[in-house]
Amino acid sequence: MILSCQNISKAFGEDSLFQQVSFHLEEKEKCALVGVNGAGKSTLFKIIMKELSADEGQVVIANNAKIGYLAQHQTASFSHTIYEEMLEAKKDVIELSERIRELELKMNESNQKDLDQILATYTRLNHQFEQMNGYAYKSEITGVLTGLGFLEEDYNTPIIKLSGGQKTRVVLGKLLLQKPDVLLLDEPTNHLDVAAIAWLETYLASYPGAVFIISHDRYFLNKIVSSVIELDHGKCRKFTGNYSQYATKRAQIREIEMKQYMNQQREIKHQEEVITKLRSFNREKSIKRAESREKLLNKMDVLDKPIMKDAKMRFSLEPSILSGEDVLSVKELKKSFAEKDIFSNVSFEIKRGDRVALIGANGTGKTTILKILNKKLHQDEGSFLLGSQVEIGYYDQEHQTLDLDKTIFDEISDTYPELTNTQIRNTLAAFLFTQDDVFAPICTLSGGEKGRVSLAKLMLSHSNFLVLDEPTNHLDIDSKEILEEALKHYTGTLLFVSHDRYFINQVATRVLELSANGVTEYLGNYDSYLEKKAAPVEEALTPSSAPKETSQGKTDWKKSKEEQAKKRKQERELKDIEEKIQFAEERITTLDETMALPENATNTAKLMELNKEKEELEENLTNYYQRWEELMEE
Repeated sequence: MILSCQNISKAFGEDSLFQQVSFHLEEKEKCALVGVNGAGKSTLFKIIMKELSADEGQVVIANNAKIGYLAQHQTASFSHTIYEEMLEAKKDVIELSERIRELELKMNESNQKDLDQILATYTRLNHQFEQMNGYAYKSEITGVLTGLGFLEEDYNTPIIKLSGGQKTRVVLGKLLLQKPDVLLLDEPTNHLDVAAIAWLETYLASYPGAVFIISHDRYFLNKIVSSVIELDHGKCRKFTGNYSQYATKRAQIREIEMKQYMNQQREIKHQEEVITKLRSFNREKSIKRAESREKLLNKMDVLDKPIMKDAKMRFSLEPSILSGEDVLSVKELKKSFAEKDIFSNVSFEIKRGDRVALIGANGTGKTTILKILNKKLHQDEGSFLLGSQVEIGYYDQEHQTLDLDKTIFDEISDTYPELTNTQIRNTLAAFLFTQDDVFAPICTLSGGEKGRVSLAKLMLSHSNFLVLDEPTNHLDIDSKEILEEALKHYTGTLLFVSHDRYFINQVATRVLELSANGVTEYLGNYDSYLEKKAAPVEEALTPSSAPKETSQGKTDWKKSKEEQAKKRKQERELKDIEEKIQFAEERITTLDETMALPENATNTAKLMELNKEKEELEENLTNYYQRWEELMEE
């Protein structure tokens, strides 16, 4: 065990974020921390790093273990260049190298007595230097910077001039070079392109220490983690396996918990009905049976109703009109900025019903192409043509299509003036904006909230050609899955840019890889793209085998008929038993009244005859009750 959280609780004011969170990580464990936005994932990381204090509980870290932390947003100031900052991570190696050089100079100037002592120190430090991989630290720095997408000409760039995303990559690179015993990474893939993410996956999978990751990138988590810790409604639960295995197990557990709860509720209701019925027979034996069942019912450990998932977006995308078969034709497109070519010779076609992912390294111009298609920018060379009756719906990752000065309500109302207030409110409620939320100014919204407003506008547009730029940015995993489902069932045409490979896998039917010299097309989703890129061979088309006819349907029908017949038989027997119970009770009452008559009081023979009949009836009545309860249970 290298890190342990023991009964951690945290609240802000009266709002409890999580309670009694407990788990531990082993030395080389790769683990994901997941949960909806607002579940407290980043807060838990800050508590581990002692940037926040817990209300209860404690964090225990193994002796001498070092923890490295990558926060989502970087606030530190930097005075170094990119390469100088990387050298800071290897400060101990550089200092050790300088000390070894000093000893080499001393050896040339020392007498034999001093030389033996210096040589012993020199040998020990050299061994230490080798263990720290000191001879390869410069190539290690270069490898990390290259992997994270920095070019050699970037190395001397002052960090203060970098964008927020670039600064995050620098901090991540320095952290990886320091090699702490535990890596805490909060959304490490947010500012990386697909190539850099793939490099980071390989690096972390073989990392010698423990890795604890917050990420919405499901593909990334599948490649790295062997365990998942879920924060859900303030509670913590740990699962073994990668993200997909966790998602399957979580769904199974929630289904089992709900079934157990519903089964118990049915059993409670059933027992209450049996008790009521037994009391209605109004006999001493039946009342005792009712009381016995009541005691067992009161001792039952009643399950709490499983907490349902938080409110989720709900929407569908449907075009209002059908486009022509040819949706988009792009020919020889070229674009330059400040005399630097971004791309050239870009040509491709999109047909109706295609779902096309446009991928490529950062800076290759993916977003630029989408802006050109939406006439937000103009190409330098080439042309594009939209097909007959094509209507574009554009989702801009920077949300520049939103007016920051408007409220959410006004943004929808002004764009779609034909909608009534009720229709607008219902639409916004589907995207989790309710009550006074709808009057919030767009300038005050988070990235995820702006994304939901943009999706609401997209749904209302009823466009038949959706052009989406990073639509999953800032969405939590649940919202991503809802968007995936909506796009998979969309009957129009789709062109999108995304770094989310899991999303691409779920949605895309074609992949276009953009480079400086054009695009290369691959049929299929992201996994197909990887396979074909690794081994570009012709795929054999094999006819799908026809489903074999079986007698399963006939067997199921026969089984159903048998079950129905059995149920009808049980119902008839139950009714018959209840009639016998009623007759026996009424007859016993009559016998008691007859035996109490004065004329029978002295008639011993008559009393014995009546009493014998009563005993037989009571014995029968006990058997009737037993069988009635058995039938009720069935």
